[in-house]
This record gives sequence, C-alpha cells and structure tokens, in this order.
Amino acid sequence: MTMRRSEVIGDLSLRGLEACHALSDVTDEWLLSVFNEATAGEKKLNDIALIAVGGYGRRELAPESDLDVLLVHRGVKNIGEIASKIWYPVWDAKLKLGHSVRTPKETVQMCASDLDTATALLASRVIAGSAELGQEVIDQAAASWKKRGREWLVELHARILERYAKDGEVAFLLEPNLKEGLGGLRDIHALHWAVLAGLNLSFADRTLLERANEVLLDVRVSLHRHAGRPNEILRLEDQAPVAQMSGYESDDALMAAVAELGRRVAWIADEAWAQLDPPRNRSDVPQALAPGVVLLNGEIHIEESVEIADDPTLLLRVAAVAARLKARIHRDSLDRLGDSSPVWPDPWPAGASDDLVALLLEGEAAIPVLESLDQRNLLVRVLPEWAPVRSKPQRNAFHRYTVDRHLWQTVANAAALVERVVRPDLLVLGALFHDIGKGYPGDHTEVGVEKFAVIGARMGLPEADQSIITTLIQQHLLLADTATRRDLSDDATLTMVAEKLKSTVVLDLLHALTEADSLATGPSAWSEWKAELVALLVDRVRHVIGGGDVQEVMWRLFPDAEVLELMGTGAFATRTEPDRITVVSPDQPGTFSKVAGVLALQGLDVLGAEAHSDEQGMAASEFRVTSPHGDIDWAPITKNLELALSGRLALGSRLADRAANARPRRATSAEKPMPPSVRFDDAASSNATFLEVRAPDMVGVLHRITKAIADLGLDIRHARVLTLGHEVVDSFYVRQSDGERITDQSYKDEISRAVLYALSENSR
Repeated sequence: MTMRRSEVIGDLSLRGLEACHALSDVTDEWLLSVFNEATAGEKKLNDIALIAVGGYGRRELAPESDLDVLLVHRGVKNIGEIASKIWYPVWDAKLKLGHSVRTPKETVQMCASDLDTATALLASRVIAGSAELGQEVIDQAAASWKKRGREWLVELHARILERYAKDGEVAFLLEPNLKEGLGGLRDIHALHWAVLAGLNLSFADRTLLERANEVLLDVRVSLHRHAGRPNEILRLEDQAPVAQMSGYESDDALMAAVAELGRRVAWIADEAWAQLDPPRNRSDVPQALAPGVVLLNGEIHIEESVEIADDPTLLLRVAAVAARLKARIHRDSLDRLGDSSPVWPDPWPAGASDDLVALLLEGEAAIPVLESLDQRNLLVRVLPEWAPVRSKPQRNAFHRYTVDRHLWQTVANAAALVERVVRPDLLVLGALFHDIGKGYPGDHTEVGVEKFAVIGARMGLPEADQSIITTLIQQHLLLADTATRRDLSDDATLTMVAEKLKSTVVLDLLHALTEADSLATGPSAWSEWKAELVALLVDRVRHVIGGGDVQEVMWRLFPDAEVLELMGTGAFATRTEPDRITVVSPDQPGTFSKVAGVLALQGLDVLGAEAHSDEQGMAASEFRVTSPHGDIDWAPITKNLELALSGRLALGSRLADRAANARPRRATSAEKPMPPSVRFDDAASSNATFLEVRAPDMVGVLHRITKAIADLGLDIRHARVLTLGHEVVDSFYVRQSDGERITDQSYKDEISRAVLYALSENSR
C-alpha cells in the first residue's frame, strides 16, 4: 500500500481534489485489506465497521494528512485485539493515525457532548466491515448534530474566534495558515457544518466556498509534496516551488489567488456567523442617520428611494457611519453600492476628502468597513491607484501583512495617535498613501510621491497640505532609518533631518507615522529600544528646527559617569544589564571586534553598539543584545571576554566551529540575499567617516566586519547594527588612528576590499 500511496503522491499530474480523492481511494483499498486480515475468522463481522472521519472521511486526504478513523462495534469482546491488528500496520507504514474504538451508544453520547467528535462524523463514510452498522452510526451522529444545532453553532463560533486570534488571516498574512487561518480550509468546513445545523447560506456563497475549497486544497497538496511533512503554513521560502507545482506563473500570482479567495471566504464566514450574534442596538424601527441612510436591526441600510448612481460620495458617508457605530452595512445595500456607485470624478466633489478622512479617523473600526467596500470593488472607484496594492504580497518576513492590509493597519494605528499632532487629517492621509507606490515597478517611495501628486490634486487638497503629505510619503522611513543607523550625537545627523523636514508640524506628523507604520509592519519592526531612539532623535531635531544651537544638544549618552569612572581605574571591567553589556579595557587594536566575537560565540544578536576611547589609553564599548534563549547568563560571557581581550581565547577558531555546527536559519524572504556591499557617506558626520555594510546574516558577521576594519588601523567611534530578516545593515563611524576622517579614495577602496573579503566564502 505504501508504494501505491507514494505513487499517487509522486504523480504530479494529479492535483488538488483529484489527488486527494486518489490518495483516499488507495488508502481505502489498503485499510480494507488490513481490516479483512485483522478480522479473518471473526464470527461477528456484522457487528464491526471501520469508518473514515474528518478530512479522510471527506476524501480530502492530502499527502501528509493524518488518517482519522473510528472502529465501531456492537459488544465484540475481542475488539481490542482486532483494533491492534488494524492500527499496527498503519504505524509500521510510518503514517500518523487518529483512532478510536467505540460502540454506537458511546459514539452518539460523544457526539452529544464533544464538538470534535460531532464534526468529525459529519464528514464520514464506511470503508470496511458492516455498511449497515456504519451508516446507522453516521445517521445517528447527523441527527444528534441537528438536534443540538444552535448550541453547537455557538460553541463552534467561539472556537473559530480563538483560532483567528492564534492563526491570523489567510488573505492578509504574508505566511498564511491555509488550514486554520481566517478564510482558510477550516472555515469552509465549519460553514458546511453550520449549514447542517440550520445556518442560512445562499447558493452563490456555497458555490464560491466549493471553488475556494478546490483551490486551497490544490495549494495544500503542493505544499505537502514540497515540504514532505504536514506543513499548513505557506512560508515565504516555499511559495515559489509551490506556485510552480500548482501551475501559477509566479509566487506573487499564487499568493494573490490565495489572498483573494481568503478574503471571499472570510467575508462569507463573517456574514454567516453574524446571524448568531444580533447587534445590541437591534431595533425594527428605522433610525435616520443621514438623508436616505438608516439604522435598522443594527445594520446600515440605504433606502430604496435613493439613486446611488447620482451621488458618488454616498458610499464613503455610509462607510463612515458604519465604522462610527461599529455596524455592518446590510448586504443588500452593499450589493446596491457595488452595482450602482459610479467611478469618482476628477476632481472629487466638494467635501469628499473630508468624508474619506472621517472614515479613516475611526481607526480599527474602519478596517472591516474598508474590507466590505473592497469586497464589492468600491475602493478602486474612489482611488484607481488602489488596484495594484490590493492583495499585493511583500516578499520578506519583516512585514506581516499584504500591502493593502498594511496600509489599513497603519491608518488605524495612526488614528490612535492623533492627539500627538496638530493635523490629524494629514496624519491619516499620510498613513493611507505612504506605501501606495508598492503596487508599481520602481522605488516605492519615488513612485508613491508621483502617484500622490495626481491623487492629491484630484482630491482637491490645498497645495500646502499636499506638500506635507508628499513629505510624509517621501520621508516615511527617515526617522526609523536615522535613529537605528546613525549617531544621534553627531551634529550632521540632526542637521540633515532638520533640513529635510523643516517644521515641527511635519516632524510630529512623521514621528506618529513612523510609530504607526512600524507597528503595522510586524513584531520585529518596533520595540522599546527603537521607540527610545526615535523619540531622542525627534527631541533633538525639534531643538534644531526651533532655532536652537545644534551644539547645545550634542551630549552623548555614552559613556556615562559610571563608565568614565571604570575607565579611570585602568583595568578590565564589565557592567551588565538584562539586555546590554559595557566592556572597559586597555585600548588595543581589535577590541571592539573581539567583544562582538565573544557575543556571537554565545549566540547573542547585537542590536546596537557604542565605542569610546580616552587619552589615557582606555577603551569602552557598550553592546545592546537579544538572546533567542531567554534571559542571559553574563558570567561565562564576562569570563570569555577577559580571555579574548588578553589574547588567551582562540576566538576565530571557535567562531568557525560554531558556524560549521550552527543549524541553518529558516529563509525569511522569498528573494535571495543580495551580495555584501560597502558604502561610504562623507556627509553623514562632521567628525568621522560613515561606513555602511550590508551582508547576509551569518554567525559572527559583526566580528568579521569589525576585525577587517581594525586590521586596517581604524578606530570605531560608534556602531549601529540592524537585522532585516535574512540581511544585516551595520553602520559604523570610523576614524584613522590619528583621529582624522578618511579622505583618501584608495584607502576607502582597500577598506571595502578587506570587508568584502572577510564576508566571502574564501575567508571562512
């Protein structure tokens, strides 16, 4: 049997539902033969049945799916022996088995009390033994489900909400869970169970769910084949091969199809489950909200007398009130909007931009309403530029969402920060448009500026407001990039940011947008450390924009008084905190590199670093780190630091061993890492040379870079380390041994050569 199963799995001409059916059928044949052998000589065969349940029962057996079966019997005394004879061949075949043995009475009792048992038997069929007994149990389970229909639906919906919180949304996540995510296969199954329990679902919705089930199963089968394990999360690194196996032109085409179906399934599910939870403000007396718009039974209705085609802005007014009341737009009214709303004119009608702002300022409550409009292709009638970002994946794990959902989430985050700015309207508009260029070829910021030049004029915004939003789009990465890569005590850094923003109004707007954007990007894009750095940068730039002397804010955060006191002792010393270590030692070439190497040896990731040396020949460096293993035990690290700095630790050899034995990191981008690069920026600092290195992440990468820098006689004054998925972006402020900046181009070329060699395969 296993050979026949492997033949089906290996036959790539069988795809999706066809492959599942074929795999289920050959599995049926094998289990039938196993059952017959296990029951040979058994006199009570009419009292035994083997039933396939769950996905196997539906004949939707994917290559790595579990075999879920129920052995039902009427008082057969040796049923345990028979069961063992069935289960062991399955286990011997290295298949994962979900199994149970029950009498009909026990099964019906379980169906009345256990949701998993009840739903598993809703998709079941007899594969061996007494067909009469098996069908009797299946029919009784179905009757039990219908009898407790309403109660089961409430529990089923509660389970679904828990699953959504854990597994997220198929439509908007860059790495969706095809089975458990919102809009995935489990939702399709649950809606089928709900219909059997009495929930209403239109024929059109049922037809779409069948289509979605076929497509998602096709992708799931390809994922199982590619991964060779029961993986339900479509990881970035798997998307290209799965797309090829599933017949898509590219991974983007695959993810767009998955996202589109996920949206439709989620929408149908949301509409269906709403039948269980009537709105609290439900009333059959219409409550007027606006001309022709009423609240009826907790939903927003457009009165039949309203000519939708004559009023293009009606859809945004309806959307804004729906978000404000957290009410659903009634499906008939939404369908009418989809059928009759015209494409918006150029320029927009008077007041239309205010209607858009009013919707966006509702924050999180606006997201489901925007999704409702997008379900009926209404947003593209307002903003044609929206079409290219709709369901657009972003090709790295630094981002959590597709572009469209990222923009909505940024708007929602920004709406929560409006008290920090004097122009909330510009903040939410900047949030909506900051990544609009990602739907088009080219640099997304430059394209976004070009697109907004058209959008802003069409909206009828004043030129001054258009200029501010353009600046927000153009500079939306400025504060985060500067704070995490540049020296905030360097006057050139502050002057550069101040000259680009020019006003405190724009500075505050960009500060709020930076936080909103980062929070919407993903869990690794915003942290307490990053928030502190951005806030410090903003405070210092505010002083400069306000006319203050740039030198007045040039105090350094490092070294502080305690570190200066340690340096005064002239001896090796360390100071540790939960997430950072400060190392003081006699100043020697390569000190910074050795500290970085010891931290890499302990498996720590460096977030940022500072370095300082004095005229008495002492050096101090501070490293902020994270550990994938939880709390850091600093004692062995301090011991190794002392050994390394005194030349008694074979650091290079140990790092090479660690790199050779390290488990390969999971790819976090669908794109291959770019080759290492070195960039100098002579304008980035007034008293040092700015050096930026980009390279694939690897064990000891910071040690490699800084050792190459030290070997060429350079001192590192300041460093920032940033990891973006599979890539590191390390920034250094360096000086020659005499304290001067590097002006000789040939020297810069040698530095680049040395760093790139240190990062090459030949140096490992």
